[in-house]
Amino acid sequence: MRRKVVAGNWKMNKRLDEAVALAEALLTVEVPAGTDVILGVPHVFLDRVVKLTEASSIMVAAQNCHAADGGAYTGEVSVPMLTSVGIDAVILGHSERRAQFGEDESLLADKVNAVLAGGLTPIFCCGEPLSVREAEGQNAFVEAQISGSLFGLTDEQMAKIIVAYEPIWAIGTGVTASPEQAQDMHHAIRTMIRARFGDQIADNLSILYGGSVKPANAGELFSQPDVDGGLVGGASLKAQDFSDIIAASA
Repeated sequence: MRRKVVAGNWKMNKRLDEAVALAEALLTVEVPAGTDVILGVPHVFLDRVVKLTEASSIMVAAQNCHAADGGAYTGEVSVPMLTSVGIDAVILGHSERRAQFGEDESLLADKVNAVLAGGLTPIFCCGEPLSVREAEGQNAFVEAQISGSLFGLTDEQMAKIIVAYEPIWAIGTGVTASPEQAQDMHHAIRTMIRARFGDQIADNLSILYGGSVKPANAGELFSQPDVDGGLVGGASLKAQDFSDIIAASA
């Protein structure tokens, strides 16, 4: 049976003292059975947060990585660097990375392969802009993202992926996809995966919803049959809000 996942994406927020305080506050949270909690932490805080959480069930993710193991890539961070500090996962393909840094399906396929080769879990993001949603082209748009980056994987590799569906029109806007909209797209994604990788992979794939997830809507979103948790942005920066969202995954 697939697990629920509640992942927080801190993005480019917090100073070190604030990051430590937030991580320490989350150590007291009671995590429901069958739920994994992941903190997506800025690179500069990863080592400290890993050490703070290592005796707990909380996992730690980087928000990005380079596809190469090393080299003349000033300012970048490689998978071997990340594994050396003991992280568990890497967020890849977030719409902000795609839009602001030009990341496309080919580059993301390379990053996915690098993360898998390093023994880490890719949290692969996908989602459509408002113009595509209004034209009812969201399924084809997301399928192109998924097929372009993930369909070259083996079954064994795909079994290690977490997918996060984030409609771009709902990220940081306060607008949330309705539970029905989220369920429809999550079901469509699971159907895409089923057609390529078969029932076992599709049925065990955790698909997260991201886009203005809050304590007030998390329970209804997470209760949908194909919604397996959330990739949480702003609400993950407040310990009480994120704790309430974790509780909603029960």
